[in-house]
Amino acid sequence: MTNNDTLDEKEARIDASQIVVVNLADVIPVNPKPWYLTKHMALLNLLLVVPLLSAATIGFDGALMNSLQALTPWKTYFNHPNSSILGTMNAIFSVGKILGIGPAAWMVDRFGRKRPIWIGLICLVCATVLQGAAQNTAMFIVSRLLLGIFTAFIAQASPILVAELAFPTHRGKATAMYQTSYYIGAIYASWSTFGTSHMTTSWSWRIPSILQGTLPLLQFIFLYFVPESPRWLIAQGRHNEARALLMKWHGGGRDDDEEIVAFIDHEMRQIDESVATEQHALRTTGYLDLLRTPGNRRRTIIAAIVGFFAQWNGIGVVSYYLTLVLNNVGITKATDQTLIAGCLQIFNWLAAILAGALMIDKLGRRLLFLVSVAGMFVSYIAWTVLSGLFTTDSTKYHNLAGGVVAFIFICYFFYDIAWAPLLLAYPVEIFPYALRSRGVAVTYSSTFIGLIISQFVNPIAMAHLGWKYYCVFLAILFCLFFAIYFLFPETRGHSLEEIAEIFDGPAGNDSTTTSGQKVELSQVEKAQ
Repeated sequence: MTNNDTLDEKEARIDASQIVVVNLADVIPVNPKPWYLTKHMALLNLLLVVPLLSAATIGFDGALMNSLQALTPWKTYFNHPNSSILGTMNAIFSVGKILGIGPAAWMVDRFGRKRPIWIGLICLVCATVLQGAAQNTAMFIVSRLLLGIFTAFIAQASPILVAELAFPTHRGKATAMYQTSYYIGAIYASWSTFGTSHMTTSWSWRIPSILQGTLPLLQFIFLYFVPESPRWLIAQGRHNEARALLMKWHGGGRDDDEEIVAFIDHEMRQIDESVATEQHALRTTGYLDLLRTPGNRRRTIIAAIVGFFAQWNGIGVVSYYLTLVLNNVGITKATDQTLIAGCLQIFNWLAAILAGALMIDKLGRRLLFLVSVAGMFVSYIAWTVLSGLFTTDSTKYHNLAGGVVAFIFICYFFYDIAWAPLLLAYPVEIFPYALRSRGVAVTYSSTFIGLIISQFVNPIAMAHLGWKYYCVFLAILFCLFFAIYFLFPETRGHSLEEIAEIFDGPAGNDSTTTSGQKVELSQVEKAQ
């Protein structure tokens, strides 16, 4: 389609697209160069790093609280908090995220994807200063509540912005990369705490606490250059801005190239049809719509399962209470514990990217989830047995401590290949535009509820049951495997507007995109 086409010709082509199957491979321009040597693609993916780092802020907090528990100055300053106080310090962060998620979801739909991120980043920097300056337990807990509230603002908007802004053939990997950046923050926090672990004053924990604000500050500086979501612009009737944005970032600004223009026309038409048919739904949709149809109920159940069991598949015991786990097998030195924590986060990051995010379009989402849960189940068995033997007779089985650490890494590997990259990428994919923000809210809410429960229960259960507590997660993992097998569909190879057909059938696809359109992204990925 060229700029000289008449309105009738354009309308005729739109009508034809409803009859003729249109593959993305038929309209996407062939690019002889890899994306990283294509200026507009490389620059777009570089800018997407800014919202991708939002998960790193959450990762920093989880690793920070884990590492602080190993520092003697922190324990002394807060009077050696018991399991209840420790659970409150951890859980209050998730309570804050639940409080912030409702306003954040409303702002994402009403004011765009970027504005909630701006607000969240500014307030996060202030909250980290408050945490680093905490004078007592109450002040520390209040600062963590504020951190949770404003983390919700950036966490709600960022993965949606990434999914809606990424180049079509990069969308799956880009959204999967979002949650893997959790480990960037975790690595930063773990090694920051390791670096201050030799200090004997309160600065040993104040410095890492203040450093938590550096990631939001970095995002704040560069967020200005990140474009707004074209889907949100179209939903607001700002079609010219959306087209200019897509032409610049997906088409390289080459509006004199007929192939590029046809590709951008295809993207605009697909998004416009999806958004136009949902404009009324977007104004009237409430959270009850998540349960009104069989397809939406299935989506919501999946979102809740992914969110809740990301924390209750056994990995939460290590995420926030690695110190207690290591204590159970006789590894008690602060330097040893912080070193293991730092190495574990680097391992997690590499596994989540190389074996997880980069594999989702080759192996598929469903297969990764199934392999992940099966692998965690087997490694958890070994972890439980070794911990039990060591606890029974630590003198006889003193060499098993290293085996427990090894299986912690193995268990994390299987967690990393699915739950890390797909925690948000999968829910973002399965919900249509009008429900996407609310669907992400369901995932986050179930995640935070799972976190709150586990952060209160885990330290108490670990204190009273020790290694026997691990048996609970063996039962959970066994049941979770079958839940995934029967409920989770494969979404590989479909655009955001076309996944509705998987849940609602062909009729449901009409409400979100042009009927009959099927995108085989794998056909064109190599060209990009």
